[in-house]
Amino acid sequence: MKYVLFTGIALAGLVIDQLTKLYIDGSFRLHESVTVFENFFHITYVRNPGAAFGMLADSPWRVPFFLVVALVASAGILWYLHRSRERDFWLHGALALIFSGAVGNLIDRVRLGEVIDFLDVHWYRYHWPAFNVADSAITVGVGILIVHMWLEEKAEKNARKDSPEA
Repeated sequence: MKYVLFTGIALAGLVIDQLTKLYIDGSFRLHESVTVFENFFHITYVRNPGAAFGMLADSPWRVPFFLVVALVASAGILWYLHRSRERDFWLHGALALIFSGAVGNLIDRVRLGEVIDFLDVHWYRYHWPAFNVADSAITVGVGILIVHMWLEEKAEKNARKDSPEA
């Protein structure tokens, strides 16, 4: 069952990511922006050759580096999924979100040499760097993973504390 859940979430995330990027690429000019919520949120078409906050954007080895990182991360996620317990639904969902985000951005890097970003959150003139659905999936997946690991650790500590051997 864990593979079905993982595959369903990963495919849904990947499809949504790629469809939104195709829509933005086909419907917007580069740097075109549409206001969704004034002084807070715009849809702005940008391309990011680097990583978060444009890191490594000017490096000649950025594409091979990001390809290797994405492939290693994806393999690690699949290994961790395989070793996980069948009942860890939150873990499987978190891993699927992270996987779909990594693969979604990997597709952009292979296809374009850079990533399409378009979600532009800001407070008046203070902007967070633009991001996309894949970035959001990774962020939400990591957040769920952190909470899941914290709750697991807490449950294990309580089980050891309540055990007659303690």
